Amino acid sequence: MENLVTSLREMIENQNLIMGVLSKKRDKSHPVEKVKIQPVLIKDQIVYQFELFDGKQVQHLNLDEVETLEKVYELLQEAFLQGMFFCGRGDYQVLISKKNKVKVLKKKATRELQVVTAHNRKKNYIIDDGEPCDFLQALGVMDEDGRVKKSRYDKFRQLNRYLEIIQSSIKVLNKEETIRIIDFGCGKAYLTFALYYYLVKILHLNVEIIGLDLKEDVIHFCNQLRDDLAYEGLRFEIGNIEHYTSSRPVHMVISLHACDTATDAALAKAVGWGSEVILAVPCCQHELLPQLKTQHLDVMERHGILKERLAALTTDAIRASAMEIMGYETDIFEFIDMAHTPKNLMIRSVKRGHYSKEEVVRYKDTLKFFNVKPSIEVFLGAPFMERVYGASE
Repeated sequence: MENLVTSLREMIENQNLIMGVLSKKRDKSHPVEKVKIQPVLIKDQIVYQFELFDGKQVQHLNLDEVETLEKVYELLQEAFLQGMFFCGRGDYQVLISKKNKVKVLKKKATRELQVVTAHNRKKNYIIDDGEPCDFLQALGVMDEDGRVKKSRYDKFRQLNRYLEIIQSSIKVLNKEETIRIIDFGCGKAYLTFALYYYLVKILHLNVEIIGLDLKEDVIHFCNQLRDDLAYEGLRFEIGNIEHYTSSRPVHMVISLHACDTATDAALAKAVGWGSEVILAVPCCQHELLPQLKTQHLDVMERHGILKERLAALTTDAIRASAMEIMGYETDIFEFIDMAHTPKNLMIRSVKRGHYSKEEVVRYKDTLKFFNVKPSIEVFLGAPFMERVYGASE
């Protein structure tokens, strides 16, 4: 692969690269399908913007010339077998065999340099790199000029990915009334502050957001930051999922990384309140692991790590089915890249009111197949049990 480094330097150094595309995955299980690279002008400085396509969403990463060289080499080493690079001095095609033999073909240049400006990039981000954002500066993600710190870029991308999900999820909410949101287990509340910033500062909606966490020092920190930023309509309280009550409607419930059956408790609370939108990222799913037993999947169950993952996937599938039974249209998708955390699946439920008896059949068949009894039934209580075991039989 040594000749690849030499070729990449020729392509990328001295602002020679016009556009690059990486394709043909080495491993079909790799989450990124394709990568596009092009120069972008941000505050009179050219950086290279990477667009990583996973089939449904696009993640963005901005790097300088040296970092770009390193990143392209890394991707060609680990993820892709082909690259097409359009440069000022010629077009380059990189072909890599599965035995890592590299072939670089050079042809006459076919494109001229057109640098994308920061103005063009705004449609790619909800919160943009290069534009000062008060809560990101306060949390140390941006510097005083609004540039994202290199060490915090993963967090910056996660925040934008989260807001993309929020953007596509809130269409069902009534924007004319005050939107009440509960965020269970908010932690240091990066995402809670991002949610407030997006809904209030960008969309200009009226909101009341409550962040809950069990750690007193964390709640004190968040409330102090809230005061410093003058974010009215946002507050943080000490509390847990199971014991929290609300006498007023709750339109959206968020539960990120609640451990084990705490996710079930959050889903049930939201259903009980009649929340229109529910977002949950489960964590540490232990409940079904000792229950899981089926002769049909013995080949997986005899390997501990595979059984653990099977139990986690089964748990989320059962939760999604249960939410469908309770009248919620539910999907499960990747929240952030697996490279950053293995706890990366989000369950999104949007209220629709009706349900199908076919879903009840699927739910019961799944429980029977895996020989499990999940806690989601207990948390959802009588309305769920009647639909599944009463009215349906």
